[in-house]
Amino acid sequence: MNARTIFRFDASRLGDLLDGIAERGYRLLGPVAREGAVVYDELGGADDLPRGWRDHQDPGRYRLERSDRNLFFEFNMGPHGWKKYLLPAEEPLWRALWRGEEMLFEETNVDDGKRAFIGVRACELAALAMLDRVFGEGDFRDDRYLARRANLFIVAVNCTRAGRTCFCTSMDTGPEARSGFDLVLTEVAHGGAHFFQVAAGTTRGDALLDALAFEEASPADRNLAKRLLDEAARSMGRHLNTGGLPERLAGSGEHPHWQRIAARCLACANCTMVCPTCFCNTVVDRPALDGRSAERIRCWDSCFSADFSYLHGGSIRQSTGSRYRQWMTHKLSSWVDQFGASGCVGCGRCIAWCPVGIDITEEAERIGEELS
Repeated sequence: MNARTIFRFDASRLGDLLDGIAERGYRLLGPVAREGAVVYDELGGADDLPRGWRDHQDPGRYRLERSDRNLFFEFNMGPHGWKKYLLPAEEPLWRALWRGEEMLFEETNVDDGKRAFIGVRACELAALAMLDRVFGEGDFRDDRYLARRANLFIVAVNCTRAGRTCFCTSMDTGPEARSGFDLVLTEVAHGGAHFFQVAAGTTRGDALLDALAFEEASPADRNLAKRLLDEAARSMGRHLNTGGLPERLAGSGEHPHWQRIAARCLACANCTMVCPTCFCNTVVDRPALDGRSAERIRCWDSCFSADFSYLHGGSIRQSTGSRYRQWMTHKLSSWVDQFGASGCVGCGRCIAWCPVGIDITEEAERIGEELS
């Protein structure tokens, strides 16, 4: 962002920016306030954004409330991750059907239309980069994921308010978006003024800003935005000491604390469902009742399910403690061996949406301290 020209526009022109993206054929997807949470859904324009809402999050607790600041992006993470658009929770892969005496197999079409993600936070950009590595690199690439990813326009939003469950600074993923976007916004409200700073990260972003002809941000504007980002970085609600953490967790297999966690864990899989990087899935075959057709469906799965590790003879991880250990040691330890980075981006969703308030930062620190 700092290497590119930074522009400024009044908050009343946010609709012009979104309209410009829509006019280029992109379907707008972004945050909306619905049923007590900020979720991701279709946007008709800037008026659909959850303006004037902010959230309060703690372990096992998420609440929305009205804010008198009337900002567009004062909230933090809700229960949805952007992966639901790139790796749908349920997706037909192919169908088999009888036509006369012949059985035909048909691959289902991929909805690879042009999409624009509006309001992607820095930690979520890191999560998308991780999913790109999982599904787009190596010998086993996922063509369906890559087809959706290719037609994506990303408008990132820098975080100027940290939540009580956020710890992106610990994971070096935020609060400022550094890469992976077409445009990045910083919302500023100060001294009666309400405006956005915007910079492009790609040539597509440059072309849109050229068409909108925003004025260049002044040094005072840039300094104000930087102070807001610095304050957000200093006010993280959580912290995780990652120094040597993969090695400590790798040697924790028989640690008794896993059973203490298991006494609280419901194995409900909420943490994996809201996690923006969890990618485990399974396939199921769904036959029609008349026996004339069937379809194979890919669905999200979770390592908290007893069936997830089922092999002939039974499940490998029969206890809740072993499943929680698998999830956390993979996320914070063996993921590094697989992909060269932690599988956690510090968004804090798993903390807020755990029904019993299990805190991954607290549990990782406790195990690390007892082993050191």
